Amino acid sequence: MNFTDRVNRVEESLTIGMSRKARELKAAGKDIISLSLGEPDFDTPQYIKDAAIAAINAGKTKYPPVGGLPELKKAICDKLKRDSNLDYSPAEVMASTGAKQCIMNVILSTVQSGDEVVIPLPFWVSYSEMVNFAGGKCVFVPSKFEDEFAIDIDAMKAAVNAKTKIIIFSSPSNPAGNLLSKEQLGEIAKIVKANPQITVISDEIYEHINFEGEHISISQFSEIRDQLVIINGVSKAFSMTGWRLGYMAGPAALVATCDKLQGQFTSGAASISQWAAITALNEDMKPTHEMVAVFKHRRDLMVEWLREIPGMEVDIPRGAFYLFPRVSSFYGKTIGGTTIDSSLDFCNYILEEALVALVPGVAFGMDDHIRISYASSEAELKEAVNRIKTALSK
Repeated sequence: MNFTDRVNRVEESLTIGMSRKARELKAAGKDIISLSLGEPDFDTPQYIKDAAIAAINAGKTKYPPVGGLPELKKAICDKLKRDSNLDYSPAEVMASTGAKQCIMNVILSTVQSGDEVVIPLPFWVSYSEMVNFAGGKCVFVPSKFEDEFAIDIDAMKAAVNAKTKIIIFSSPSNPAGNLLSKEQLGEIAKIVKANPQITVISDEIYEHINFEGEHISISQFSEIRDQLVIINGVSKAFSMTGWRLGYMAGPAALVATCDKLQGQFTSGAASISQWAAITALNEDMKPTHEMVAVFKHRRDLMVEWLREIPGMEVDIPRGAFYLFPRVSSFYGKTIGGTTIDSSLDFCNYILEEALVALVPGVAFGMDDHIRISYASSEAELKEAVNRIKTALSK
């Protein structure tokens, strides 16, 4: 069977690929520890599950509006006002089947063949493939481990031209866990303002998993409001990854276009997930704060443990639940009979030798690195590090 060029342009997500390989090994009886998926290991808080059960029992199981229930749109608007002092109307927000679909809706609505999308490194794996599917061209902006992966503003300025339609980034970042400063965001806002054809997509899905306190968003620069799309959702902050509920806020005309597109693709997100999300956005965030405190403790432990491995360079991420250590010191070496020349070689070796699943940095545009999720129990993390250390000492 032949497939279209647009589908053939898209590569499988390496995060999903590594997770699948780990599951296959586990099904074959191997004692696999997976630190590859970006998913909190906590359960969805009980009060959110109770809201979903109540919605089911009340018969709220019919098709919802494409862009979201009115009650959910109100909850999103209230959340944006409460947390960020932003004023959005229901016509300027919509819900989708995950934040990923929100991003895809925006890219498909604004990018066509020949258009360019500026993406700072490292980037979440799906950004580039979404652009490829839309027929656009990715233009990557470098960053450095030594600078905590801060965006090179001069390089971003040089990357922007008349063909640029989107700038997209996440803060807190997946995969590096870095936070963009107010100064950096202000410089990006200046670039966007000077180029009215640009839409900036601010992916804020890790907003609440922030170890530095207050979330800093580019949305504070009101002069680019008409060029800004905020992406968020309930997956990470409320441990609701399987509920598949994300949302966006942006110009009403763009939201209406995304609504039209989504109406032909998937229609509205699952009604029960929407009722659960309404409760998540409206109620107390104590379970989230407790989860973040645990993540911070795990981060500190993982940094300490990994820094004990010779050749492993580890910075201290300030958000999300990932480490993005540099492992290029192992390249060109033969370890345990395996020659390591890339992040993919490194991760395959660790999976086969240590039975620990990681994600190669090449998936995020930086081949000198690997991504390690610490969304696992402390005991499992300690065992994983011990296995990695043993495998690298052979």
